[in-house]
Amino acid sequence: MKIWVLLPAFNEENSFPRLFPKIDAAVKELNHEYAIVVINDGSTDNSAAILEELSAVYPLHVVTHKINRGLGEAERSAFEYVAEHGAPEDVALRLDCDDTHEPRFFVGMIEQLSKGYDVVTASRFRKGGGQEGVHGYRKYISYAASIYMKIFFNVPNIRDYSCGYRAYRVQVLQDAICIFGNGFIQMKGFGFTSTLETLVKMNLLGARCCEVPFVLRYDQKASPSKMVSSITSLGYIVMTILYWWPFGGWRSFYKSLSKAYRNSPEAAVEEFSPHTLKRSTVCRIGGS
Repeated sequence: MKIWVLLPAFNEENSFPRLFPKIDAAVKELNHEYAIVVINDGSTDNSAAILEELSAVYPLHVVTHKINRGLGEAERSAFEYVAEHGAPEDVALRLDCDDTHEPRFFVGMIEQLSKGYDVVTASRFRKGGGQEGVHGYRKYISYAASIYMKIFFNVPNIRDYSCGYRAYRVQVLQDAICIFGNGFIQMKGFGFTSTLETLVKMNLLGARCCEVPFVLRYDQKASPSKMVSSITSLGYIVMTILYWWPFGGWRSFYKSLSKAYRNSPEAAVEEFSPHTLKRSTVCRIGGS
């Protein structure tokens, strides 16, 4: 098994030297071969030069976007890269690049994958989890957003919907990309909405999801926040409409997918792939 550490990055020159040694130490504890995949999403600082230096020390792969495309496009590039270059038995760990997601939680996340889960989310809202360096108002907003997402999307075993720190079986990522195609991430232009969308799409697929507690270290953040709350909030609303739309929305169009996938992943990939099943208009918005 190989571990792929996926890092979407925009202007993170100060983060890489702090984060990479932690990743290296955490993966060596697991005693597996690993690779770091950085999606350099149009950075205008010294990220490219620093990554070039670090490539001599760490097993580093860099995918470069010449212009800043946003988190959704960066996540898509990361998932497509590991789906193409990884093996089905591999593990992909996606975390933020700003040193707020501690790699020491890798062990617990991979332990849950070994129990049969397909997606493991690091959760601030489980016993033992929390947030450091986050103001009270922002804590309230994060908690309220998770309640909203639980009401409208309800992924079993999940409380923290907006945290992008997750572990995935590469096999499930490969199958998801085969089934959803370019529509695996449709909300590419809506800020951080893609973090929620990937989880919802995995649930529609039939992936088994769970959480482990973690502490968000916002007090360690090495770069300014890139999140524009208004755009992401609008994305959540648009995504809710796309999910619940009665005429070919995600929920209705893929209603039989999870059962089919759990019965036979190979048959489900064949039955629901874009080459076999024509997408509804809603399922083609932003992802045709």
